Amino acid sequence: MDAAFNLARHLARDDDVAADIVQDAYLRALRLGAGFRGENPRGWLLTIVRRTFYSQWQQSRTVEHESFDEELHGSAGGADGPEAALDRTIARQRVDAALGRLPAPYREVLVLRELEELTYEEIARVVDVPVGTVMSRLSRARQRLRAALSEAHSDHD
Repeated sequence: MDAAFNLARHLARDDDVAADIVQDAYLRALRLGAGFRGENPRGWLLTIVRRTFYSQWQQSRTVEHESFDEELHGSAGGADGPEAALDRTIARQRVDAALGRLPAPYREVLVLRELEELTYEEIARVVDVPVGTVMSRLSRARQRLRAALSEAHSDHD
């Protein structure tokens, strides 16, 4: 469930919309469950989440952006002091903001590879593109993310 919500949140960039997407995806999965004949139920579910997002997005064409607020939605973690916790929170916010500015095809492959740790082959099945396309999207996404983070870092110095 965490992987499904994580993908939906990064695609929709809105926690409430992501929760709706995951709920709709689970309902679709329940309806389609008897037809599942694969060996990777996690990838199958993430495929349904992705398709649900794009289906809803095409219908509405208005997915609003709401930044993920680490203080409200997560914990800074760590026991090495408030300064370190603040630094980690700021870093997470910068990464999340930079990731949110990427086009959805780049955002989704980064989330699936780096956060959900899917293989290139699993990502290709989820996104329904060839493995080579996954690799090139990941490369471009990483370049854009690095550039956005460098730009954000230089803006704050």
